Amino acid sequence: MGKMRTHSAPWRAAAVLASVLLVGGVAACGNSDTGGGGTTDDGKITMGFSQVGAESGWRTANTTSIKEAAAAAGIELKFDDAQQKQENQIKAIRNYIQQKVDVIAFSPVVESGWDTVLKEAKDADIPVILTDRSVDSADKSLYKTFLGSDFVKEGRLAGEWLVEQKKTASGPVNIVELQGNTGAAPANDRKKGFGEAIAANPNLKIIASQPGDFTRAGGKQVMEQFLKANKKIDVLFAHNDDMGLGALEAINAAGKVPGKDITIITVDAVKDGMQALADGKFNFIAECSPLLGPQLMDLAKKVHAGEEVPPRIETEETTFTTEQAKEALPNRKY
Repeated sequence: MGKMRTHSAPWRAAAVLASVLLVGGVAACGNSDTGGGGTTDDGKITMGFSQVGAESGWRTANTTSIKEAAAAAGIELKFDDAQQKQENQIKAIRNYIQQKVDVIAFSPVVESGWDTVLKEAKDADIPVILTDRSVDSADKSLYKTFLGSDFVKEGRLAGEWLVEQKKTASGPVNIVELQGNTGAAPANDRKKGFGEAIAANPNLKIIASQPGDFTRAGGKQVMEQFLKANKKIDVLFAHNDDMGLGALEAINAAGKVPGKDITIITVDAVKDGMQALADGKFNFIAECSPLLGPQLMDLAKKVHAGEEVPPRIETEETTFTTEQAKEALPNRKY
């Protein structure tokens, strides 16, 4: 891990040839700008990063943060977009192992099914950093650290706000839930945290819960189904802003007023979501910051140098009401 390499001239020529051949193989996979071959001998850190996709405004801001931070830190970044498919991420990680990058980082599409490829990285002496989403591997030695949010806390904060808002409700409060991707850590954890929080008020009942895949199109489609199947919907809890924004279209089309007829709670606090909150169309947002790039590059340098890092590093986040969104919007970076 992170060793400077000195080679004889013949070996170096062979390495260059292998690198050229490898680049051709990677380019053929498409969906990637992973660039050239293995680590160079100039002391520059090379990071292979596999991103979930570009399914939301949050994810786009996250990708931008990582690319800009890598450039600022002088780290060579090999970036791959997995298009929300685990098999694409596993393929990308194996490419990075073959290229002998110094550090691998990725945001896992789902929580399960990573042990084999993570063990391959460990055997190759390449440290792995998990960003934004964690994995459920029992062997914690397969990765160095997790950098991201406490998704359970985000769901709990959303639920606690709703409990406070509905504390005087005398009858049932019907809630519909737009989940993220099935099996994804934020979907599992936000659902868990929200459910635990609303248990404090027996009037709060989730009457329908279905994945909208973190996309606006998914949010709109599933919300349309919810509205057709349920005459009385009082609250929408969307696992991210984009699904909530898609749901707005369905709510408006159904002749209801978002933010008034239906209380809307989301997670993320991207600019479009914050604008909807400031406009009174959303009612509450639990923040999930996508700007992980600078922290990730700092961690990459530390693990490359063999330094010990905490097993879990959480980002600092807050929550927003309509008035708070109005105050924060002018200086919002994403």
